[in-house]
Amino acid sequence: MMNTATRPVGPVTINSSSSPIPDPIEAGLASGWQVIDGAALTHDRTIEADVAIIGTGAGGGVTAEILALAGLKVVLIEEGALKSSKHFKMREADAYPTLYQESAARKTRDKSINILQGRTVGGSTTVNWTTSFRTPDSTLDYWQHQFGLSDCTPQALAPWFAMMEQRLHIRPWDVPPNENNDLLRRGASKLGIPTAAIARNVNGCWNLGYCGMGCPTNAKQSMLITTIPSALAQGATLLTRCRAERLMFKGDTVDALACVALDAGGLQLTGRRVTVRARHYVVAGGAINSPALLIRSKAPDPHGLLGKRTFLHPTVISAGTFPQRVEAYAGAPQSIYSDHFLQTQAIDGAIGYKLEAPPLHPLLFSTTMSGFGAQHAALMRQFPHTHALLALLRDGFHADAPGGSVLLRDDGSPVLDYPLTDYVWDGVRRALLSMAEIQFAAGAGTVYPVHEMAEGYTSWAAAKKAIAALPYKPLLTRVVSAHVMGGCTMSDDTRLGVVAANGRYHGVTNLSVHDGSLFPTSIGANPQLSIYGMTARLASGLAQAMTNRPAPTLAAPL
Repeated sequence: MMNTATRPVGPVTINSSSSPIPDPIEAGLASGWQVIDGAALTHDRTIEADVAIIGTGAGGGVTAEILALAGLKVVLIEEGALKSSKHFKMREADAYPTLYQESAARKTRDKSINILQGRTVGGSTTVNWTTSFRTPDSTLDYWQHQFGLSDCTPQALAPWFAMMEQRLHIRPWDVPPNENNDLLRRGASKLGIPTAAIARNVNGCWNLGYCGMGCPTNAKQSMLITTIPSALAQGATLLTRCRAERLMFKGDTVDALACVALDAGGLQLTGRRVTVRARHYVVAGGAINSPALLIRSKAPDPHGLLGKRTFLHPTVISAGTFPQRVEAYAGAPQSIYSDHFLQTQAIDGAIGYKLEAPPLHPLLFSTTMSGFGAQHAALMRQFPHTHALLALLRDGFHADAPGGSVLLRDDGSPVLDYPLTDYVWDGVRRALLSMAEIQFAAGAGTVYPVHEMAEGYTSWAAAKKAIAALPYKPLLTRVVSAHVMGGCTMSDDTRLGVVAANGRYHGVTNLSVHDGSLFPTSIGANPQLSIYGMTARLASGLAQAMTNRPAPTLAAPL
C-alpha cells in the first residue's frame, strides 16, 4: 500500500507493456468470455437466456453473479462500453465522455442540478469514490412504518451487508487521511462535532485519488472486476454498447426485450437491433434509467407512481483556501465524514445533511466553482491550496421534500424534474453555514460558498452574515448530486409502490427491479452498499424461486 507521503500529484501512466498490474478483463476475454459489442454487429441478433439483466452497476452486477452461480443462463445488457484498467489514464478529459451519462453533464429538467452517473460496464461502481455505508437504521425504521417494509430491519439485512462487505473487501480505511479529509476532522473537532472514518471497497489501494476516472490499478472492488467477471466465468453473456429500448408485454408477462445497438462512440444508433428473450427480466439500469425504460415500455402503473419519488441527496459545496498545500486531488478521495447534522434532529423534521470531503480535480472543480474571468482564474491559481466540503441533504422524509419525477423527452430519453422547495433551500443555507464554520475552525484563510452571488469571505463572522442573506434559488446556488434513488418505489402496498418487497414488479409475472430505484426515500448515506445488500437478498430469492435450490453465498475469491 502506497504511503501518503509519496502519493502521486498528477496523471501518471500506470498501464504499459511492462506493467505488473494484471488486467482481469483482458485475461477473461482471452479465456473465451461471451462478450458481444453492439457497435460491431453487422446484422440483427436474437439472444435467449434464463434471465436478462438490464444494467451492470451495483444492482445488476450483484444479481448477475448470484444467478450465474446458481446455474442460470444470464445475459447482461449495458448501454456503455467495456473498459478496463488499461483505459483508465487518470485524465478527466478521457473519463467523463466515456464513463459517465451525458459526459458527466446530465442535468435536471431546469438545469439547476448536475447529476453524475456511470455509463460503462460496472456502472457507477466503476467511477465512484468507494465510500461504503450500510443503510442507516433510522432510514430502515422509516421504511417499515411508512411503506410497510417489515423485513427491512437492520437485523434482517445485516447478513446481506456482511456478505457483500466480505465479497467486496469493504472495511474502514486505516491509512491516515489526506489533508483534504483531515481538515474536516480537525475543524469539526475544534467545534465539538464528531467525525469518523469511512469504509471503502478497495483491496491493495495505491492511494492515488483518481477513483472517479476508473481505477488504473484494479484496487477498487467495483462490479467491473468482481461480480461481472465471476458471472462471465460461469457462462454469462455480456452485451455492450446496446441500449434497452422497450420491454414487450404479452398480457401480464414480458415476452421480449427490444434493444438498439450504438456506434463506437456510444451515441448514434447503428440501425442494428437485438431482441432478448428470457424467462425472467431484471431491470437494474439505475434510478432515472430504470423508471424511464419502464415508462417507455408502458409497464403497469395503475396508481401513477412510476418515476415519482426520485431522490438525489441534493448536494452543496463549500471551498476554502489554506496557507498550506492541501492537494485535494491526491490520496483516498473520501475517508472522513460527519453525521452530526443528521443525528441531531428528527428524520422527518428540518432536512438534515451528511458532511464529507470530496476530491478535487481541475475540470470538475473549475466547472463547479462560480465566477468568471480574472476572479475565476485567481481561484484556480489557488487550486493546490483549496479544500472542499460537501453536504448531502437527506431528501424524501418530509412532505416538502417529495423528490422529483422521471419524464421522457420527445426522443424517449429520460430527464429528471426535481423542484427545489423552500424546505430544501433552508437545509442548503444551514449546510453552507456549517461547512464554512468548520473550514474557518480548521484554519482557512478564505471560504467560498459555491453560490453565484457569494464572494470569498476571510472571517467566520463575515461568512455567517453573508450566507444568511444570500438568495437561494435554482441556478444561483450550485447544486450537484452523484446519488440517484427511487422512481420504482418498493412496497407490498400497490398504492405506495410499483415493486413488491421481494423485488417483483406488481402485476407482471416475470419482471423484477434490482437497483437503487427501489428505495422509498433517499438513504441519507452514499448508497452503493445499500444497493449491494438489498439486491443480494432479492437476487438470492429469485435464484431460489427459479431453480428450487438454495441460492449461493458470495465470498471474496482467495
